[in-house]
Amino acid sequence: MMLKKTLYAVATALALSAGLAQAEPAKPECIAPAKPGGGFDLTCKLAQSALQNSKLLEAPMRVTYMPGGIGAVAYNTVIANRPAEGGTIVAYSGGSFLNLALGKFGKYSEDDVRWLAAVGADYGAVIVKADSPYRNLKELIEATRKEPGKVVFGAGGSVGSQDWMKSALIAREAGVDPKSMRYVAFEGGGEAITALMGGHVHAYSGDASEVLGHLKGGRIKVLAILAPERLKGELANIPTAIEQGYNVEWTITRGFYMGPKVSDADYKWWLAAFEKLQGSPEFDKLRAERGLFPFNLTGEKLTASVKREVARYKLLAKELGLAAQ
Repeated sequence: MMLKKTLYAVATALALSAGLAQAEPAKPECIAPAKPGGGFDLTCKLAQSALQNSKLLEAPMRVTYMPGGIGAVAYNTVIANRPAEGGTIVAYSGGSFLNLALGKFGKYSEDDVRWLAAVGADYGAVIVKADSPYRNLKELIEATRKEPGKVVFGAGGSVGSQDWMKSALIAREAGVDPKSMRYVAFEGGGEAITALMGGHVHAYSGDASEVLGHLKGGRIKVLAILAPERLKGELANIPTAIEQGYNVEWTITRGFYMGPKVSDADYKWWLAAFEKLQGSPEFDKLRAERGLFPFNLTGEKLTASVKREVARYKLLAKELGLAAQ
């Protein structure tokens, strides 16, 4: 019996290896739906490094950039013009789900692509300057409730963006209409941090991955991490908003989707490759180097998760007075 089990395991492993070899894309490409340097680029570069370092890909993976509409141009292009490309994967983020919920991807919905793999996550963070009078999330929320016009929130992105939503959720916990809070939009996290340091805004609703370098320099305080539970590692001492009594959570997943007409064989190759990656300590290291935290989902489980997230964002957008387009 033991010999049969061993032979079966060997045969299964050989079949998986053979399947990976047979369907391996000749010209693998990762589309980053933005200009170089942002989160989409980071996600593609993570896949590029991990797949090539592990020898799962023999051919070099090309990273191409398709900016426009915070992912909308890439989403529409892949569905309408490149739906069956078995060698092409496209990076997404949790912001993609928000844009789908708000109708910003045009006529297409979350049902129009093949969701492949989530490879990591980041989490919202409420950040203030090191010498801020606010020592914890409660003090910031109470100040916002008492004098909402005096507490200025800043972040990357305009009203309706991910960063605005994080600030809006804090305002809502203070009993303040999110549309009436003082919010300053910046082009990105770097500008927002600079404004925080200069005293132009009092709180920054950024991401956990952004704060480590600033924390080590003693320039900021993190009042809360917007995760379901405390993070491990260097941020383990920072409490979540939930444990401080405020129902504010913001998870930013990162991963990949493929065109709607990609063959099952090609889709399964990528699926097997990412599942193999996610079980390796080498991948954990590459992910951590890019400031991401573990979050692994593939295939059907990821698809179900995406649908839940889009539905949740639709409800949240309605609650916060954002009309779908």
